[in-house]
Amino acid sequence: MFIIGLLIIIGVIIFRATYKVQPEDHRIADKLKTRLYGTIGGIALGGFLILASLLRTVPPGSVAVQVLFGRVLVHSTLSEGLHIVNPFVTLEIMTVRTQAYTMSIATEEGQRYGDDAITALTKDGLEVAMDLTVWYHLNSGEAATVFQKIGSDYVDKIVRPAARTAIRNTTVKYTAFEIYSEKREEVQTEINTELAKDFESRGIMLEKVLLRNLKLPAKVKNAIEVKLEAEQEAQKMVFVLQKELKEADRKKIEATGIAEAQRIIAQSLIGERGRAYLSWKYLENLQSLYQSPNNTIVISPYDKNFIPLLQIK
Repeated sequence: MFIIGLLIIIGVIIFRATYKVQPEDHRIADKLKTRLYGTIGGIALGGFLILASLLRTVPPGSVAVQVLFGRVLVHSTLSEGLHIVNPFVTLEIMTVRTQAYTMSIATEEGQRYGDDAITALTKDGLEVAMDLTVWYHLNSGEAATVFQKIGSDYVDKIVRPAARTAIRNTTVKYTAFEIYSEKREEVQTEINTELAKDFESRGIMLEKVLLRNLKLPAKVKNAIEVKLEAEQEAQKMVFVLQKELKEADRKKIEATGIAEAQRIIAQSLIGERGRAYLSWKYLENLQSLYQSPNNTIVISPYDKNFIPLLQIK
């Protein structure tokens, strides 16, 4: 576009210089106007094309790497927005948004069709298949270097092989049982740490590694599940035992309280005051028994001291 505009302006200048009006021509005024309008129009069109070739737009969430005659301008990466650029520069647009690369057992879920799960050996020599998703983004400050040294296909060259290598290097340090149960989070953290170092040295920023699924051989999985169930049952029995011990302690405390109460009551019944209390309690119970509508005859031990206290009708 820049060259076309430049050629138009050069053409107008040449036309202006070579086109002459003869003095004896009767339509000299009209021809002068035509030459003037043609000159203005040509320069305006050429100027517009030149200006348009200088203005470049970088899409949101992207950066543009400038390439001039096959040479990458490493320190002239453009951010998103409108820029005035050398018309001979080619812009290579690269996204800096968060990207996800998935390697999955499911046929149509990952970046590659078919079973793309990562197969790795554990510390105890078992083979496990793992589903993985990597969240990452291109470091905008390193975009030109990445394009220069790796290319725009850095995902296939760096992200995929680095992720698979980090996983295999990590799983070999753990047993299948540890990865499947108690140390799964630790395995994921170690993969994050190793992969982040590899990515950073290549101009890529790791956000997170998601260990989504783990597939073990059927026999191993069943054995692990049985072991986990046994551990849960053992933990349950520990809880039951603790509960029974607390219940036994409660009963001991209750029995101690009852014995102390009985001791206090027994001491209070010794002597004349105790005899008077028992006599009063006896009369109270006898009175309630006598007043009960279900009784017609009441037989009680005879004691002349009690008779005046009963209200016999």
